[in-house]
Amino acid sequence: MNFGSGSHSPPLLRHPVPTHPAYIPEPPLTPDSPTPGYQRFSSRSPAFPEPQHVPAYSQFQPQMPPMTHGAFPQPQPHHPGVNFAAWGVNDATAQLGMQIGNSAVAAGQDYVQKNFGGFLHGAGLKHRFNVSNLYVMRKLKLVVFPWTHRPWSRRVRRSEQGQAEWHPPRDDVNSPDLYIPLMAIVTYILVSAFHSGLHDRFEAKVLGESASGAFLVVLLDFGFVYLGCYFLNVQSTSQALDIIAYSGYKFVGVICTLLAGFVLGRTLWTITFLYFFLANAFFLLRSLRSVVLPDPSISPNAGTTTLSPASRRRRISFLFLEAVCQILYMGMLVRV
Repeated sequence: MNFGSGSHSPPLLRHPVPTHPAYIPEPPLTPDSPTPGYQRFSSRSPAFPEPQHVPAYSQFQPQMPPMTHGAFPQPQPHHPGVNFAAWGVNDATAQLGMQIGNSAVAAGQDYVQKNFGGFLHGAGLKHRFNVSNLYVMRKLKLVVFPWTHRPWSRRVRRSEQGQAEWHPPRDDVNSPDLYIPLMAIVTYILVSAFHSGLHDRFEAKVLGESASGAFLVVLLDFGFVYLGCYFLNVQSTSQALDIIAYSGYKFVGVICTLLAGFVLGRTLWTITFLYFFLANAFFLLRSLRSVVLPDPSISPNAGTTTLSPASRRRRISFLFLEAVCQILYMGMLVRV
Protein backbone atom coordinates (compact mmCIF):
# COMPACT_ATOMS: atom_id res chain seq x y z
CA MET A 1 0.00 0.00 0.00
CA ASN A 2 1.36 3.27 -1.12
CA PHE A 3 1.10 6.44 0.92
CA GLY A 4 1.25 9.81 -0.46
CA SER A 5 4.28 11.96 -0.24
CA GLY A 6 2.74 14.02 2.54
CA SER A 7 2.57 11.08 5.00
CA HIS A 8 5.05 10.87 7.98
CA SER A 9 6.30 7.97 10.05
CA PRO A 10 5.16 7.84 13.75
CA PRO A 11 7.58 9.35 16.38
CA LEU A 12 9.80 7.14 18.43
CA LEU A 13 8.62 6.33 21.97
CA ARG A 14 10.95 7.41 24.80
CA HIS A 15 10.74 6.55 28.50
CA PRO A 16 10.69 9.55 30.83
CA VAL A 17 13.90 10.16 32.76
CA PRO A 18 13.24 10.41 36.54
CA THR A 19 14.37 13.58 38.17
CA HIS A 20 14.91 14.27 41.92
CA PRO A 21 14.41 17.56 43.68
CA ALA A 22 17.56 19.31 44.79
CA TYR A 23 16.27 19.91 48.37
CA ILE A 24 14.03 17.80 50.58
CA PRO A 25 12.50 19.74 53.50
CA GLU A 26 13.01 18.41 57.03
CA PRO A 27 9.90 16.88 58.62
CA PRO A 28 8.55 18.51 61.82
CA LEU A 29 9.85 17.18 65.13
CA THR A 30 7.58 14.97 67.19
CA PRO A 31 7.95 13.62 70.75
CA ASP A 32 8.81 10.21 69.31
CA SER A 33 11.71 11.48 67.21
CA PRO A 34 14.87 11.07 69.35
CA THR A 35 17.26 13.18 67.28
CA PRO A 36 16.67 16.01 64.85
CA GLY A 37 17.30 15.58 61.16
CA TYR A 38 15.83 13.52 58.39
CA GLN A 39 17.64 10.34 57.50
CA ARG A 40 17.12 8.66 54.21
CA PHE A 41 17.89 5.02 53.73
CA SER A 42 18.03 3.14 50.50
CA SER A 43 16.95 -0.40 50.06
CA ARG A 44 20.54 -1.51 50.19
CA SER A 45 22.61 0.48 52.64
CA PRO A 46 26.25 -0.43 53.15
CA ALA A 47 25.91 0.41 56.84
CA PHE A 48 23.32 -2.35 57.29
CA PRO A 49 24.57 -5.52 55.59
CA GLU A 50 22.33 -8.44 54.99
CA PRO A 51 21.85 -10.60 58.08
CA GLN A 52 23.88 -13.75 58.17
CA HIS A 53 22.78 -17.09 59.43
CA VAL A 54 23.23 -17.59 63.18
CA PRO A 55 23.89 -21.23 64.05
CA ALA A 56 22.22 -21.28 67.41
CA TYR A 57 20.49 -18.76 69.68
CA SER A 58 22.57 -19.87 72.64
CA GLN A 59 25.72 -18.79 70.85
CA PHE A 60 24.59 -15.19 70.76
CA GLN A 61 25.96 -13.46 73.86
CA PRO A 62 25.47 -9.71 73.86
CA GLN A 63 28.26 -7.66 75.36
CA MET A 64 26.87 -5.66 78.32
CA PRO A 65 28.85 -2.91 79.98
CA PRO A 66 30.04 -3.78 83.49
CA MET A 67 27.81 -2.42 86.26
CA THR A 68 28.61 -1.87 89.86
CA HIS A 69 26.35 -2.63 92.82
CA GLY A 70 22.96 -1.13 92.06
CA ALA A 71 20.61 -1.45 89.17
CA PHE A 72 20.97 2.03 87.68
CA PRO A 73 23.68 4.65 87.99
CA GLN A 74 22.74 7.56 90.21
CA PRO A 75 23.02 11.02 88.72
CA GLN A 76 25.60 13.20 90.36
CA PRO A 77 24.13 16.29 92.01
CA HIS A 78 25.22 19.60 90.70
CA HIS A 79 25.75 22.41 93.17
CA PRO A 80 26.39 25.63 91.36
CA GLY A 81 28.39 28.19 93.27
CA VAL A 82 26.90 31.47 94.35
CA ASN A 83 27.61 34.17 91.83
CA PHE A 84 27.96 37.32 93.92
CA ALA A 85 28.91 39.33 90.85
CA ALA A 86 25.36 38.97 89.54
CA TRP A 87 24.19 40.90 92.61
CA GLY A 88 26.75 43.65 92.16
CA VAL A 89 29.02 42.41 94.98
CA ASN A 90 32.64 41.51 94.42
CA ASP A 91 34.34 38.54 96.08
CA ALA A 92 36.23 40.55 98.69
CA THR A 93 33.07 42.25 99.95
CA ALA A 94 31.21 38.94 100.03
CA GLN A 95 33.95 37.28 102.07
CA LEU A 96 34.01 40.20 104.51
CA GLY A 97 30.23 40.02 104.93
CA MET A 98 30.33 36.28 105.58
CA GLN A 99 33.04 36.73 108.23
CA ILE A 100 31.02 39.44 109.98
CA GLY A 101 27.91 37.22 109.88
CA ASN A 102 29.77 34.26 111.36
CA SER A 103 31.18 36.46 114.12
CA ALA A 104 27.70 37.78 114.95
CA VAL A 105 26.27 34.24 115.13
CA ALA A 106 29.11 33.07 117.38
CA ALA A 107 28.63 36.08 119.67
CA GLY A 108 24.88 35.36 119.90
CA GLN A 109 25.50 31.71 120.78
CA ASP A 110 28.01 32.82 123.42
CA TYR A 111 25.51 35.20 124.97
CA VAL A 112 22.72 32.61 125.07
CA GLN A 113 25.02 30.01 126.61
CA LYS A 114 26.35 32.45 129.20
CA ASN A 115 22.99 33.87 130.30
CA PHE A 116 20.61 30.97 129.69
CA GLY A 117 22.95 27.97 129.74
CA GLY A 118 21.77 26.87 133.19
CA PHE A 119 18.15 27.29 132.17
CA LEU A 120 18.43 25.25 128.98
CA HIS A 121 20.95 22.67 130.20
CA GLY A 122 19.63 19.13 130.06
CA ALA A 123 21.64 18.00 133.08
CA GLY A 124 19.89 20.60 135.25
CA LEU A 125 16.45 19.31 134.23
CA LYS A 126 17.50 15.71 134.83
CA HIS A 127 18.81 16.65 138.27
CA ARG A 128 15.48 18.24 139.29
CA PHE A 129 13.41 15.30 138.11
CA ASN A 130 15.51 12.84 140.11
CA VAL A 131 12.84 12.15 142.76
CA SER A 132 11.43 9.15 144.62
CA ASN A 133 8.07 8.30 146.18
CA LEU A 134 9.44 8.95 149.66
CA TYR A 135 10.72 12.35 148.63
CA VAL A 136 7.36 13.35 147.11
CA MET A 137 5.50 12.45 150.31
CA ARG A 138 8.00 14.28 152.51
CA LYS A 139 8.02 17.33 150.23
CA LEU A 140 4.23 17.61 150.17
CA LYS A 141 4.21 17.39 153.95
CA LEU A 142 6.83 20.14 154.09
CA VAL A 143 4.84 22.43 151.77
CA VAL A 144 1.58 21.97 153.70
CA PHE A 145 3.09 21.99 157.22
CA PRO A 146 6.36 23.97 157.09
CA TRP A 147 6.20 25.34 160.65
CA THR A 148 8.31 22.80 162.53
CA HIS A 149 10.74 21.74 159.82
CA ARG A 150 14.46 21.83 160.68
CA PRO A 151 16.96 22.36 159.08
CA TRP A 152 16.30 24.39 155.90
CA SER A 153 19.83 24.36 154.48
CA ARG A 154 20.57 22.24 151.41
CA ARG A 155 23.16 19.48 151.41
CA VAL A 156 26.31 19.57 149.28
CA ARG A 157 28.30 16.68 147.83
CA ARG A 158 31.45 16.24 145.77
CA SER A 159 31.14 15.18 142.14
CA GLU A 160 33.46 12.75 140.37
CA GLN A 161 35.49 15.72 139.13
CA GLY A 162 35.89 16.98 142.69
CA GLN A 163 33.51 19.92 142.31
CA ALA A 164 30.90 20.85 144.92
CA GLU A 165 27.28 20.37 143.84
CA TRP A 166 23.84 20.08 145.38
CA HIS A 167 22.36 16.74 146.34
CA PRO A 168 19.51 15.58 144.06
CA PRO A 169 15.96 15.94 145.41
CA ARG A 170 15.62 12.23 146.20
CA ASP A 171 18.49 12.58 148.70
CA ASP A 172 17.62 16.01 150.13
CA VAL A 173 14.08 17.14 150.98
CA ASN A 174 15.21 20.80 150.94
CA SER A 175 16.32 20.57 147.30
CA PRO A 176 13.83 22.05 144.79
CA ASP A 177 12.39 19.76 142.14
CA LEU A 178 10.27 20.22 139.04
CA TYR A 179 8.21 17.04 139.33
CA ILE A 180 5.81 18.27 142.03
CA PRO A 181 5.24 21.71 140.42
CA LEU A 182 4.53 20.13 137.03
CA MET A 183 2.09 17.57 138.43
CA ALA A 184 0.47 20.28 140.59
CA ILE A 185 -0.16 22.50 137.55
CA VAL A 186 -1.76 19.62 135.61
CA THR A 187 -3.91 18.71 138.64
CA TYR A 188 -4.94 22.34 139.06
CA ILE A 189 -6.19 22.47 135.46
CA LEU A 190 -8.28 19.30 135.95
CA VAL A 191 -9.70 20.45 139.30
CA SER A 192 -10.63 23.82 137.78
CA ALA A 193 -12.46 22.06 134.95
CA PHE A 194 -14.26 19.83 137.49
CA HIS A 195 -15.26 22.89 139.53
CA SER A 196 -16.70 24.56 136.42
CA GLY A 197 -18.61 21.38 135.56
CA LEU A 198 -20.25 21.30 138.99
CA HIS A 199 -21.57 24.81 138.37
CA ASP A 200 -22.75 24.00 134.81
CA ARG A 201 -20.12 26.28 133.31
CA PHE A 202 -17.84 23.73 131.72
CA GLU A 203 -16.76 24.27 128.12
CA ALA A 204 -13.76 23.12 126.15
CA LYS A 205 -12.15 26.53 126.50
CA VAL A 206 -12.09 26.17 130.31
CA LEU A 207 -9.05 23.88 130.06
CA GLY A 208 -7.18 26.40 127.94
CA GLU A 209 -8.11 29.32 130.16
CA SER A 210 -7.01 27.47 133.29
CA ALA A 211 -3.69 26.48 131.72
CA SER A 212 -3.08 30.03 130.45
CA GLY A 213 -3.82 31.50 133.88
CA ALA A 214 -1.54 29.01 135.62
CA PHE A 215 1.41 29.63 133.32
CA LEU A 216 0.84 33.40 133.50
CA VAL A 217 1.09 33.33 137.30
CA VAL A 218 4.27 31.23 137.15
CA LEU A 219 5.74 33.63 134.59
CA LEU A 220 4.91 36.68 136.71
CA ASP A 221 6.36 35.13 139.85
CA PHE A 222 9.46 33.96 138.01
CA GLY A 223 10.00 37.37 136.40
CA PHE A 224 9.63 39.20 139.71
CA VAL A 225 12.15 37.00 141.56
CA TYR A 226 14.58 36.78 138.64
CA LEU A 227 14.66 40.56 138.12
CA GLY A 228 15.00 41.05 141.88
CA CYS A 229 18.02 38.76 141.95
CA TYR A 230 19.47 40.61 138.97
CA PHE A 231 19.16 44.05 140.58
CA LEU A 232 20.43 42.71 143.90
CA ASN A 233 23.44 41.17 142.11
CA VAL A 234 22.60 37.61 143.16
CA GLN A 235 24.59 35.21 140.99
CA SER A 236 23.98 31.47 140.70
CA THR A 237 24.41 28.94 137.90
CA SER A 238 21.12 27.15 138.68
CA GLN A 239 19.10 30.20 139.62
CA ALA A 240 16.44 30.09 136.88
CA LEU A 241 15.37 26.46 137.39
CA ASP A 242 15.28 26.87 141.17
CA ILE A 243 13.01 29.93 140.88
CA ILE A 244 10.63 28.08 138.54
CA ALA A 245 10.50 25.16 140.97
CA TYR A 246 9.73 27.40 143.96
CA SER A 247 7.09 29.27 141.93
CA GLY A 248 5.19 26.03 141.28
CA TYR A 249 4.80 24.87 144.90
CA LYS A 250 1.96 27.35 145.48
CA PHE A 251 -0.33 25.15 143.37
CA VAL A 252 -0.39 22.54 146.15
CA GLY A 253 -2.14 25.00 148.47
CA VAL A 254 -4.39 26.24 145.66
CA ILE A 255 -5.58 22.69 144.91
CA CYS A 256 -6.31 22.05 148.59
CA THR A 257 -8.28 25.33 148.73
CA LEU A 258 -10.35 24.41 145.68
CA LEU A 259 -11.11 20.95 147.07
CA ALA A 260 -12.11 22.48 150.42
CA GLY A 261 -14.59 24.70 148.57
CA PHE A 262 -16.54 21.62 147.48
CA VAL A 263 -17.46 20.62 151.06
CA LEU A 264 -16.95 23.73 153.22
CA GLY A 265 -18.87 26.95 153.53
CA ARG A 266 -17.64 30.40 152.62
CA THR A 267 -16.16 31.18 156.02
CA LEU A 268 -14.24 27.92 156.36
CA TRP A 269 -13.09 28.25 152.76
CA THR A 270 -11.63 31.70 153.51
CA ILE A 271 -9.82 30.34 156.57
CA THR A 272 -8.42 27.48 154.47
CA PHE A 273 -7.20 29.93 151.83
CA LEU A 274 -5.46 32.12 154.43
CA TYR A 275 -3.79 29.11 156.03
CA PHE A 276 -2.31 27.85 152.76
CA PHE A 277 -1.24 31.37 151.84
CA LEU A 278 0.67 31.69 155.12
CA ALA A 279 2.14 28.20 154.74
CA ASN A 280 3.34 28.94 151.21
CA ALA A 281 4.72 32.35 152.22
CA PHE A 282 6.67 30.84 155.14
CA PHE A 283 7.94 28.00 152.95
CA LEU A 284 9.24 30.43 150.30
CA LEU A 285 10.70 32.75 152.92
CA ARG A 286 12.88 29.93 154.25
CA SER A 287 13.55 28.10 150.98
CA LEU A 288 14.44 31.10 148.79
CA ARG A 289 17.03 32.07 151.37
CA SER A 290 19.44 29.62 149.70
CA VAL A 291 18.97 31.53 146.41
CA VAL A 292 18.89 35.15 147.59
CA LEU A 293 21.18 34.79 150.61
CA PRO A 294 23.50 31.86 149.80
CA ASP A 295 25.91 30.77 152.51
CA PRO A 296 29.48 30.89 151.11
CA SER A 297 30.57 28.10 153.46
CA ILE A 298 28.15 25.51 152.08
CA SER A 299 26.81 26.84 148.77
CA PRO A 300 28.74 25.62 145.69
CA ASN A 301 27.60 28.63 143.65
CA ALA A 302 28.05 31.43 146.18
CA GLY A 303 30.76 33.97 145.71
CA THR A 304 33.48 34.77 148.17
CA THR A 305 32.47 38.44 148.49
CA THR A 306 31.12 39.36 151.91
CA LEU A 307 27.76 41.15 151.85
CA SER A 308 27.51 44.55 153.42
CA PRO A 309 24.80 45.08 156.08
CA ALA A 310 22.84 47.36 153.73
CA SER A 311 22.89 44.79 150.93
CA ARG A 312 21.82 42.06 153.33
CA ARG A 313 18.86 44.15 154.56
CA ARG A 314 17.76 44.78 150.97
CA ARG A 315 17.78 41.08 150.19
CA ILE A 316 15.81 40.21 153.33
CA SER A 317 13.25 42.90 152.48
CA PHE A 318 12.96 41.43 148.99
CA LEU A 319 12.26 37.99 150.49
CA PHE A 320 9.42 39.40 152.62
CA LEU A 321 7.98 41.23 149.59
CA GLU A 322 8.02 37.98 147.59
CA ALA A 323 6.25 36.18 150.44
CA VAL A 324 3.53 38.85 150.62
CA CYS A 325 2.96 38.71 146.85
CA GLN A 326 1.83 35.09 147.18
CA ILE A 327 -1.60 36.22 148.34
CA LEU A 328 -2.08 37.97 144.98
CA TYR A 329 -0.94 34.99 142.92
CA MET A 330 -3.00 32.47 144.88
CA GLY A 331 -6.02 34.78 144.82
CA MET A 332 -5.84 34.83 141.00
CA LEU A 333 -5.64 31.05 140.84
CA VAL A 334 -8.57 30.18 143.15
CA ARG A 335 -10.99 32.32 141.10
CA VAL A 336 -12.17 29.64 138.69
